[in-house]
Amino acid sequence: MNPSPNLFLVGPTGAGKTTIGQRLAAHYGLPFIDLDVEIEKRYGVTIAHMFETQGEATFRARETAHLDEFSLRQGIVLATGAGAVMAGVNRETLMTRGTVLMLAVEVDEQLDRLQHDTVRPMIAGDDRRGRLEHLANARNHVYEEVADLVFRGRHESVDDALPRAVALLDRHWRHA
Repeated sequence: MNPSPNLFLVGPTGAGKTTIGQRLAAHYGLPFIDLDVEIEKRYGVTIAHMFETQGEATFRARETAHLDEFSLRQGIVLATGAGAVMAGVNRETLMTRGTVLMLAVEVDEQLDRLQHDTVRPMIAGDDRRGRLEHLANARNHVYEEVADLVFRGRHESVDDALPRAVALLDRHWRHA
């Protein structure tokens, strides 16, 4: 793994990229960027609204442009959206501009964490388990492909997970 001032978080919906990312940024004294939040701020609408009114392709183009923009910064913790890794250009950006930490989570844990979520367009509908399983089959190998490190969730609180994540990073992440 190359030294890098940037830490990029990838993983499925509900893996904790935002929550863990904020805590890691605070721990390392780095700014935190949630790519989805930045896109919503820039365009003044939710991602769900973008999907509904402009289509997924428009959102994905914006996601790629914003990932390119923010990943050029030095010394950040950035949480990607769950689908960002599906574009080859985004995988290349992630792998060449930072250290990539995959947050891995089982579908049962995702269901627990997302039981009250009504805003994520990729898991909308009646068969949430089926959607999550389909997405896991399509994406988990891609997350692993881009990841320098994999952190596996254990049905634990953020307070319990954070020290494990920090220990993993401290063993392997060399800040440039």
